[in-house]
Amino acid sequence: MIILNKSASLKTGGLELRDKAIITLVNESEALKKVKNREEILWINKDKNEKNDFKVEGLTPEDIDDAEDRLSRFSEYIMKAFPETKKDKGLIESPLREIPLMKNTLNKNYRSKLEGKLFLKMDSHLPIAGSVKARGGIYEILKHTEDLALEKGLIKKDDSYEKLRDPEVRDFFSQYSIHVGSTGNLGLSIGIISAEIGYKVTVHMSADAKEWKKDLLRNYGVEVVEYTEDYGKAVEEGRKKSLEDPNSYFVDDENSKTLFLGYSVAAKRLKKQIKEQNIMVDKDHPLFVYIPCGVGGAPGGISYGLKVVFKENVHCFFVEPTESPCMLIGMESGLNNKISVQDIGLTGITDADGLAVGRPSGFVGNVMKNLLSGIFTIKDFKLYDYLRDLMNSENIFLEPSACATFEGPANLLNYNNGIEYIKSINLNSKMENATHIVWATGGRLVPEDVRKEYLKTHIKNK
Repeated sequence: MIILNKSASLKTGGLELRDKAIITLVNESEALKKVKNREEILWINKDKNEKNDFKVEGLTPEDIDDAEDRLSRFSEYIMKAFPETKKDKGLIESPLREIPLMKNTLNKNYRSKLEGKLFLKMDSHLPIAGSVKARGGIYEILKHTEDLALEKGLIKKDDSYEKLRDPEVRDFFSQYSIHVGSTGNLGLSIGIISAEIGYKVTVHMSADAKEWKKDLLRNYGVEVVEYTEDYGKAVEEGRKKSLEDPNSYFVDDENSKTLFLGYSVAAKRLKKQIKEQNIMVDKDHPLFVYIPCGVGGAPGGISYGLKVVFKENVHCFFVEPTESPCMLIGMESGLNNKISVQDIGLTGITDADGLAVGRPSGFVGNVMKNLLSGIFTIKDFKLYDYLRDLMNSENIFLEPSACATFEGPANLLNYNNGIEYIKSINLNSKMENATHIVWATGGRLVPEDVRKEYLKTHIKNK
């Protein structure tokens, strides 16, 4: 079904700035002036410090350990329900692959000045849901399931969780419903795992969501509710519908610490992969990680975990579309979720569907305040250029929003403030020893006909 709010519409032009305080903020910030003009920029976080104080917003490093333990308890269930996870013994994990030919392409075609080694963290190929959302989304539903099952005496923590697949247990979970608002990939992960467990699932999809993602969800028996408005409306309506049902659980992408911690486990897994590939990470061998950002949960959770694991030796950057850089606007203004991209005249409409978010997570903004190194913005036409570059150089396909991540290593040293950042942390002479990881957030489940369409897509540089 399609729900249309007749008083709202997606706008293609700038919105009138009614809030004088926001006008003042834009006028006083060189970064926000450029963002308002849809310029590509690198924003460096002046509040970043290396105090290694990770007790923020009610989070602690021990919470990551707890999340990892919970995922281990579900490993037998996951193996049985999703046989493709058997090779990793029920862990939902992706490869870390060096991509030297793509590094050469960036240096040749984009004058990138990239030293060290370039790797792809292939969450685009995660089992079950084929995107980074398979981490946080699936983890949140597993935690909710464990909480219900323990409360009702269906399992004990030392049981094999495989018994959750018993028909009578699935019947129990069919009394409960799950709601989530999504631009696409989170909806896929929540829908697939929830349907498998036995819940009634409703995914509220924004206007940016791709048709093939809606079709895939429906094939799993998930109810898909479509909106002609953006991500914020889908979340608002999903929350409202969930509140109407006492047996419903709402997955809150904007504020969920459970989602966040599911993503953060990736850092401990990455540490193991880095060790297996004999990659050094220390003060003389820095690690740079670049992650596409929408509302902020996935990149924020991953970055929090990375800072806990690698501390001052890792430098985390987000990448956002020029039309929808909500986290940059929120962090630069200090307003976090109290400001939207529409407030400064942007539309929030982008080909990077997973990044088409107008208002950032205030929770994530607060966590990242002292941890994040910076944020790049990228024009939509480059998404397809990088997509073709990766396919031609490494024969790896990613969806367009995932390809935003290449803007980081391509341009870190093409911005004066990027060069200054490297100098400020005394890494000028150590960049040849650096490891750069681009976090691929989605792509494996894209249908073949859509892949061909993406590979042929060219957008004018506006």
